[in-house]
Amino acid sequence: MRILVTNDDGLNAPGLHVLVKTLAEMAEIYVVAPDRERSGTGHGITVFEPIMIKRVHEVADAQSAWVVYGTPVDCVKLGISALLPRTPDLVVSGINKGANLGWDVLYSGTVSAAMEGVIMGVPSIAVSLCLNGEEDYSFAARFTRAVCRQMEKDGFDKDTIININVPGIPRPQIKGMRVTRLGRRQYENVFEERKDPRGNTYFWMGGDVMEEDQEPDSDVTAINEGFISLTPIHFDLTNYALVKKYRQIYRDYVDHC
Repeated sequence: MRILVTNDDGLNAPGLHVLVKTLAEMAEIYVVAPDRERSGTGHGITVFEPIMIKRVHEVADAQSAWVVYGTPVDCVKLGISALLPRTPDLVVSGINKGANLGWDVLYSGTVSAAMEGVIMGVPSIAVSLCLNGEEDYSFAARFTRAVCRQMEKDGFDKDTIININVPGIPRPQIKGMRVTRLGRRQYENVFEERKDPRGNTYFWMGGDVMEEDQEPDSDVTAINEGFISLTPIHFDLTNYALVKKYRQIYRDYVDHC
């Protein structure tokens, strides 16, 4: 099996290197990762300037590795279309430093990279470590490897992203795994106004997660209760419950305008 590994924390992120070393025990690994941290870039792509790349040798357990001066989605597009010798069997994005839960997936470069894999016809996994202390990626990497093996055994679903979040707690404290749905996760938008040395105004954005009531089967609840969260996600955002209603409402709408 051939796996394309990417992330949004950059080529030198420890989570990526632990993941590559672990997955290399079961597959050929190719790494295409951003040159620096690109968290929060969502599904952004580079279209108005060249995308520079460089082949590198810093990832010892990979067959080949490239650093891309672009977004995580750029990395997947380039990897599948131009850099890898053949189309990968799987895209794995991570291990992200920090959670990607609930509505985070709309902002996340980690999840967006996996989404691009699915758009390009390659089954994809996004994996994140919900840091709550020591930054230890080893168990998250082993769990991801087990999921990859199970997917290979059962057959890949090319229309769905598997979004994995692992609690950042010692392995003995992890209670198990839940298959979940996306929860609610918003941030308090705080903008601090500042001045640069020339007197120009700029803003620095921050803000903590806002506590919200969660459904029992949500990914946020699972993590909060000490479980691994595994959420199948697809990118069809259609609200099917409203399609029939709106067809009735707007059927003759144009004729009355």
